[in-house]
Amino acid sequence: MRYLDHSQPLALLVLRIVLGAIMIAHGYHKVFGGMAHTVQFISNLGLPGWAAYLSAYTEFFGGILIILGLITRITALAILIDMLVAIAKVHWKNGLVGQGGFEFPLSLAAIAFALILFGGGPIAVDAIRRGGGKGWAGRG
Repeated sequence: MRYLDHSQPLALLVLRIVLGAIMIAHGYHKVFGGMAHTVQFISNLGLPGWAAYLSAYTEFFGGILIILGLITRITALAILIDMLVAIAKVHWKNGLVGQGGFEFPLSLAAIAFALILFGGGPIAVDAIRRGGGKGWAGRG
């Protein structure tokens, strides 16, 4: 099974693409046209209205950064926090599964947590910026 170790960069890329695409999809409507509703929703949760901007920008622009693998660990931390707040303030009361349950944001939080620990991998802008941009083919 050691031969699968060589596919780890691909696994990190897949995690980044999945998390990034989902975050972009969730943040897009907030950033481009739905911010007033988002501010009202966030305020109704007992959080300050400015947190809506932070959440929306984290989701949309953070999703883009995650896909690119740019400042991956910091962006993943922001997404993890965003998901933990969503779980605590919106989804927790609905339980793990079912309508409005926290299984989906928990899954996204787990992916973000993994990216915090592992980084974006060698198929990422972060790797190129630090001089390790040999990519997948350059691995041992």
